[in-house]
Amino acid sequence: CDVGRSLDPLPHLRDTVAQLSNDEIHRYTRDVRAVVAKLRESLLETNEEIKSLTRGKESLEKAIEHTRKDIRLNKDSQDVRMSRPPREKEHDGADDLLNAERAHLLNCKRALEAQLKSVQQQLFVLDAARKRLFGVLQERTRVLDLLNHSLSSITNVNSAASNATSSSGLRRSRSVQDGRYSRMAINQPDPLGPYTPEADQALADADDARARSAYLRRELREAIDRTDKLQKAAHKSVNDGLTQKLAETVTLKQHLGVSLGENRHGIHRAQRWYDATDKARSYTLGPVNSSDLMMRERLDRPLVRVFQRHPGTQLPEAQQIIRGGDGLLQSLTATSRNIGLLKLTQLDRKSVV
Repeated sequence: CDVGRSLDPLPHLRDTVAQLSNDEIHRYTRDVRAVVAKLRESLLETNEEIKSLTRGKESLEKAIEHTRKDIRLNKDSQDVRMSRPPREKEHDGADDLLNAERAHLLNCKRALEAQLKSVQQQLFVLDAARKRLFGVLQERTRVLDLLNHSLSSITNVNSAASNATSSSGLRRSRSVQDGRYSRMAINQPDPLGPYTPEADQALADADDARARSAYLRRELREAIDRTDKLQKAAHKSVNDGLTQKLAETVTLKQHLGVSLGENRHGIHRAQRWYDATDKARSYTLGPVNSSDLMMRERLDRPLVRVFQRHPGTQLPEAQQIIRGGDGLLQSLTATSRNIGLLKLTQLDRKSVV
């Protein structure tokens, strides 16, 4: 009896073993419930990160579209300048400004497109991490059909229990890193325990993907701001240059208008001078018929004949009249040539204006 009393199992062994099994099941399900809570939290954070990165991608696409519109506007401005008159098609400062603006816009477009490609790849990585988290979550929740606790109570109860005892196989810790909570720290992932290596790897991949996404979002904002500032600087440079060129063109047009009036005044003065010189030459040459000459205009008038009775008394009147007529003829030729040059200048300036 004494040996049996010490070695034989108790009569309530069945109930004791069942209770121990139930306690083990409860412990395991509680630990799995905490793992599921962390997986759901990571899944929600991954979804929010995907939404944020998607909004950043939309902003980036809008910035690329604005850059393409600016490039098109630059191309249209260059095409408009090609319609200038041939004499004004020489390369000038406005062309340099437009070319510099186009180079800046193309560089910005290439940088934004490279950034967009990185964002799209990161979205694929986040989607893969989310699918992996969802698959692990579905697999872990298969043993939680009989539990009805809310997510907040599960997290709070498990956190209090894990802080109070070290016998549990699940220990949940939170640490702040880069303004967010790090993933659950477990002593050792157990393939047959509540926290499996697959769950640990899924959480690690999701954390890394979210960290990379947050870094990309910061780069996105910086790239968009930098591109916006560069575009505004390029636009301001081109606008200031074109405004200055327009002001110079208006000033030049005004000067050309004044010069056009002075040139017209010069033509009229030259024409009046030509008419006066032609009349003076006609006076110098005298009448067409010799019969129309008055006695005082003749070279053999009586006074001259009397004077020439002595030898060596030749008068230079005829030679001076001839030289005077030749000089007036030369003046008429020069004035006519000047009038022709002034008229050509007038036509050129009218075409410029």
